[in-house]
Amino acid sequence: MHLLRHPRNAALLGLIFIVLAFLLWVVPTAAGLTEFYNDVAAGVTMLLFLGIAMALMAYVLVAATSDE
Repeated sequence: MHLLRHPRNAALLGLIFIVLAFLLWVVPTAAGLTEFYNDVAAGVTMLLFLGIAMALMAYVLVAATSDE
């Protein structure tokens, strides 16, 4: 079965970006790099919204395609 055959599986594609956002937030925080907090916060926010958008768009595209 193809990964994107089912809309539920297609929505999991956005999880990649959400995990990257989490790592981008955790690694500098754990290392104590607080001087770049604004840059990190902007990157985390961008990746979170990108993950949500990718998951939603993948779901819509797979749900709208015809079964051939």
